[in-house]
Amino acid sequence: MPLYLLPLLALLQWFSLTNAEAPVPSSNSPLLPRTDVLIDVGHGGIDGGTSHGSLLEKDINLQLARHLYSILQEKNYNVAINRIGDYALSDDNRFPKVHSRHRRDLIQRKEIASRLKPKIMVSIHVNWSKRSSQSGGIVLHQKSEESKQLAHSIQRSLNELYNRDHSTAIGRTYFLLNQSKCPTVIVEMGFISNDSDRKRLTDPKLQRELAAAVAEGIEQYMNTNPGR
Repeated sequence: MPLYLLPLLALLQWFSLTNAEAPVPSSNSPLLPRTDVLIDVGHGGIDGGTSHGSLLEKDINLQLARHLYSILQEKNYNVAINRIGDYALSDDNRFPKVHSRHRRDLIQRKEIASRLKPKIMVSIHVNWSKRSSQSGGIVLHQKSEESKQLAHSIQRSLNELYNRDHSTAIGRTYFLLNQSKCPTVIVEMGFISNDSDRKRLTDPKLQRELAAAVAEGIEQYMNTNPGR
């Protein structure tokens, strides 16, 4: 297990919230070294996300996120990942006043980010369209200029990989983008409904190439925003 997963797993234990007075680690706790990138792995557990036949988005997200985690570590970034297996993040808390499992899941993702205080957060997802010709990666961002810059940097890298000319878009209705305090983007890594994209999303070698494109975009952003 990558070493930097251990602090995050410890953090998740604190988030059970069964006891309202349970200690919450501060941002300068020795368990929580400064996080450069928090990888948010979309869906998980009962929430499979979109699908194509037996292929589930939650599984592809995790595979791509693991590649991205590895590549960013190789580039000497401090990286955290909020899901390392097939489970719902809503299972890590009880939030008694929140009845919606989906809402609990989203709140948990936001809370992890608020405790870790990463420089940026990148949420990994897979797209789907009724039109099977739809292809390529698309990046959604917050209203903030920093989030836009991060999205544009990743989008350029994905467009080069896919040979597409997609533009970024503001994710006005997305909870994570609206609630996250750090620059955050949602990266739709490709269309599971497109044959060519689906191969890229599922072949281990091509998965790593795809993750490397996202990592390149992140690195370009970090290099132009050294103060973060």
